[in-house]
Amino acid sequence: MSDKKPNPVINAVSNVVAALRADDDQIAVAKAHESLEPEAIEKLTPEEARRQPTVADAVKKLLEQQNRSAVPETLVPGVTTRELTVDGATGPLAATLYTPAGQGPFPVVLYFHGGGWVIANRQVYDGGARGLAAAARAMVLSVDYRLAPEHKFPAAWDDALAAYRWLIEHAASFGGDATRLALAGESAGGNLAVATAIAARDAGLRAPRHVLSVYPVTQTSRNTESYLENAIAKPLNRAMMDWFFTHVTRSEQDLDDPRLSLVDAQLAGLAPVTIVNARLDPLRSDGARLESALIDAGVEVARKEFEGVAHEFFGAAAVLEKARDAQAFAGERLRRSFAP
Repeated sequence: MSDKKPNPVINAVSNVVAALRADDDQIAVAKAHESLEPEAIEKLTPEEARRQPTVADAVKKLLEQQNRSAVPETLVPGVTTRELTVDGATGPLAATLYTPAGQGPFPVVLYFHGGGWVIANRQVYDGGARGLAAAARAMVLSVDYRLAPEHKFPAAWDDALAAYRWLIEHAASFGGDATRLALAGESAGGNLAVATAIAARDAGLRAPRHVLSVYPVTQTSRNTESYLENAIAKPLNRAMMDWFFTHVTRSEQDLDDPRLSLVDAQLAGLAPVTIVNARLDPLRSDGARLESALIDAGVEVARKEFEGVAHEFFGAAAVLEKARDAQAFAGERLRRSFAP
């Protein structure tokens, strides 16, 4: 067996625990992912990790096993896409614009993908961005930011703020309403969404109407209740988070920076925030801690925790009932903020 494969004992225990705690459709996704033979991210180089099968690949395989179409336009009817280039902090960034059916101008959600700031891209997170365009009845602009370790902290954060500046100036050019903007993201991108709202406030930029943060990274301790409870969970585990933090930071001091440790940031004055968490996720407590910090800062916040599902579930609405529920919840919250 390759030394880059998951430890067989830990893998077996993880599967048993998941069988007891996860919904049946979540187990089906996990089995499809395991059939693609992923190696252990924490044992790989970043280049190797970026070539590993993703949960999106598992969803596609499961759809094929169910004799269903895996074509994104079929899964989310009425949402069209086009490719754009937006300004990052040091150069252009590739982006995909999702447009719902109907007559614009539309609100626009700036969306940041997950992957621990090291792996993945906007294509991997198509399911979440596309589903949100339909659920929120808004354009969604999903942007690729620079990844670590080639571009360490705070490169991704600088790109996220630059992309938001660009959106304010250019939303009208593609049928968006620059007075109705929001920020959103999953995992590492959930962190970027909140951090960008803070940076926009501090820079005196037009505030977003809403911030959607899906299973975000909000602090850097790996000893929270959910990190310990889900230390060997799939598809995200405690060792992987150690690996991500090691690759994205320049030094231990970066771990204390409020852009990474959002719970220590000045949060007062932010737009309403929605937090989505999965029960079977090391980052569940991160969401709860952010909720508490936002309440203490006087920010309107709603957090919903979905039982029986794991990290990365949000974009898997094609095969997960709880993902459809989560997208509907997030979409309703965004629509409410976009209303006149």
